[in-house]
Amino acid sequence: MSKEIILTGDRPTGKLHIGHYIGSLKNRVLLQNTGKYDPYIMIADTQALTDNARNPEKIRNSLIEVALDYLAVGLDPEKSTIFVQSQIPALFELSMDYMDLVTLARLERNPTVKTEIKQKNFGDSVPVGFVTYPIAQAADITAFKASLVPVGDDQEPMLEQAREIVRTFNRTYNVDVLVEPKGYFPPKGQGRLPGLDGNAKMSKSLGNCIYLADDAETVKKKVMSMYTDPDHIHVEDPGKVEGNTVFTYLDVFDPDKDKVAQLKEDYQKGGLGDVKIKRYLNKVLEAELAPIRERREKYAQDTDAVYDMLYAGSQKANAVANETLQEVRDAIGFNYFKNRG
Repeated sequence: MSKEIILTGDRPTGKLHIGHYIGSLKNRVLLQNTGKYDPYIMIADTQALTDNARNPEKIRNSLIEVALDYLAVGLDPEKSTIFVQSQIPALFELSMDYMDLVTLARLERNPTVKTEIKQKNFGDSVPVGFVTYPIAQAADITAFKASLVPVGDDQEPMLEQAREIVRTFNRTYNVDVLVEPKGYFPPKGQGRLPGLDGNAKMSKSLGNCIYLADDAETVKKKVMSMYTDPDHIHVEDPGKVEGNTVFTYLDVFDPDKDKVAQLKEDYQKGGLGDVKIKRYLNKVLEAELAPIRERREKYAQDTDAVYDMLYAGSQKANAVANETLQEVRDAIGFNYFKNRG
């Protein structure tokens, strides 16, 4: 019985942070280790180029950082195919084939695209590649016939667009070549981690992150600077738990739910200071992050081996994507010279 194929990945625009870890990386490792799946993990450098075309060094320098983060959290190249998007030419031909099946109006209605265009302040200078990246994502997913895509909740519109492309292609060419993907989402309430400053989203561009690569002292400093309840001025004052970033993080990271419930009760009554709960959160985070940090430091000592891993994964991914591309060409009728040469 063949394993269900997973496709997921990240844009290499910097080191990955604990929001990525909670939102997707942790789930990927859990799925990988069940032995039930065949995961393809993509470093999406071409997608990153859509809004970093004039700063390619940022992408090149981040490639190894993302790969190190992958290995550090427990992604295993013996169990998962870790590859680089730009090294798979078939993805770009598939994107072109799918573009003719999608209208510009449909792309512009995509809620995820609309939100991200607004966040990036493109104004009237939106790169064409950015508007069309849902099509490129559909190519990424369908090239490996992935039926399961671990993503955050905000990516469901992208998956729906991919499913539309699959249905349109199969119906138009009267084939059953492409596979419809479904999402695999993190537990409710854990899909998006707020920033240290209380902002709704932890983001590299906002500088409100704890990175997986941060050392213990840096993590401690960041935790001690976290947003809590601005009205909780004195220890004896009753404090608010809702919207308090420290308690949001404790809900996500602390396995001792009874302890968290007691801390919330004490904080709301008054008599529990912010410094004390931040020190406790730091202890909880260190228990989770210290092993990741140690593994990352070990892999960073031999980056040549990491690049070798990426090359091997890309070679394997390239072969698989080429098989799908041949099926797509057959369906369209573009394999004119298939039996020649």
